[in-house]
Amino acid sequence: MPGPPLTLERIARAPKVLLHDHLDGGLRPQTALEIAGEIGYTGLPSSDPDVLRQWFIADAPGSDLVRYLEGFAHTTAVMQTREHLERVAAECALDLARDGVVYAEVRFAPELHTKGGLALEHVVTAVLAGFARGTADARREGRTIVVRAILSAMRQATLSEVIAELAIAHRDQGVCGFDIAGPEDGFPPTQHISAFHLVQRENFHMTIHAGEAFGLPSIWEAVQFCNAERLGHGVRIVDDIGNVDGEYRLGRLANYVRDRRIPLEICPTSNVHTGAAPSLAAHPIDLLRRLRFRVTLNTDNRLMSGITLSSEFSACVEAFGWNLDDLEWLTLNAAKSTFYPFDQRLALINSVIKPGYAALRGEH
Repeated sequence: MPGPPLTLERIARAPKVLLHDHLDGGLRPQTALEIAGEIGYTGLPSSDPDVLRQWFIADAPGSDLVRYLEGFAHTTAVMQTREHLERVAAECALDLARDGVVYAEVRFAPELHTKGGLALEHVVTAVLAGFARGTADARREGRTIVVRAILSAMRQATLSEVIAELAIAHRDQGVCGFDIAGPEDGFPPTQHISAFHLVQRENFHMTIHAGEAFGLPSIWEAVQFCNAERLGHGVRIVDDIGNVDGEYRLGRLANYVRDRRIPLEICPTSNVHTGAAPSLAAHPIDLLRRLRFRVTLNTDNRLMSGITLSSEFSACVEAFGWNLDDLEWLTLNAAKSTFYPFDQRLALINSVIKPGYAALRGEH
């Protein structure tokens, strides 16, 4: 007997795991306004939080990656002190917990937060302090969440080895991995090969933005030269999948990614807003799910896309007819793909995720 329909409210009660979320892409509009007032920043396009929230959402016809990125100039502008970084990180952890996220790996680029004179080290410690504070705030509300950090280096810059070293130095304080972000076209991951080799030598973890705005070569380099454990987005792997007389045929790279169970950190609404997919209905996430790639569902930038992880699940339920089993499968994929230690990963799956979905199935 089927349970109640998968409403947004019901999905919000499901335990969720988030692997791809940018700290500077998830601010509360009211927070941006308040910090702007404190530091005298006058660049925000509106002083009304509702108008500002709508401005940040890059969903107008013809929006592309350039329009999508406009908002980050404003969010990073109000994230330049220890106090403000800690506040944003604390609110991030609390907002995710309120959305039913039980484990999250949130990424940020320390080099984008030094314009006010902060050292890279202080950027990282401020964010980690914020995650700890937000986790404690959530606990006081009766919600449990684990939030860990991924440090991103900007691929158009030259600090990747420095950021990799910084991530490794804080691996026992809450940093769980290294990443590169920024424009793919013209800035291949192999330009940062020394940073990735450093991460490998130190037995640390990495994910690489690849296969979002650029195609298969970006994925191929990330996997075969840099040994990426996960692919940030990775959605363009669909370019290596053909359809012959109704039968899907995987190319060698697509087969390799699927066979190796390399997780895809897919962010459907963000992909639509940046022009990587024409619409949610036409997004290849459901095809990749049916072909049994290691698909995970993520937010990317909650502010810029006007979403939560629950609303992203809800939109995919409506677009693709997913059911509770599909949501659990995607959540387990994400849990298995975390940079959490193995025993803690198993505890998360067996003590939180599976019981949570069992409870949802028991609702009538």
